[in-house]
Amino acid sequence: MFNYSYFCKKEMMLHPDSDSAITQQFRIVLPKNLNSNGTFFGGEAMQWLDEVAFITATRYTHQRMITVKVENLRFLKPVQPNTILEIIGKVVKTGNVKLFIKIEVFSEEMYTGHREKSIDADFIFAPCNEELSPVPLNRASKNC
Repeated sequence: MFNYSYFCKKEMMLHPDSDSAITQQFRIVLPKNLNSNGTFFGGEAMQWLDEVAFITATRYTHQRMITVKVENLRFLKPVQPNTILEIIGKVVKTGNVKLFIKIEVFSEEMYTGHREKSIDADFIFAPCNEELSPVPLNRASKNC
């Protein structure tokens, strides 16, 4: 079990200092991504969101990262097939061992251009070493 409770709990608000604090990915919802209702399968959506959050965390820290928690996952609108999804990951807060990433998903109808926010979630990542033991976050506040 990954335990990061022994690190300083102080968190700080982030002021992104580089383009690596944001990741943007475009995907298309195809028939293979649908559930039995004919809309985007939530499990597939969660995988795509976690992937973008992981890329964001890794690009920002250049450390081995693991997903610790997903909070406030909201499916705001059903996503139809043949929809282009824009998945945006943004580092919003850091601590000594935790990295907080906001994920927003916008769906765009392929042939009309209508666009709306359809999914959002908050991801928490933590850095670890090769043995999967916790280590301090490279860009965390050093003041405990």
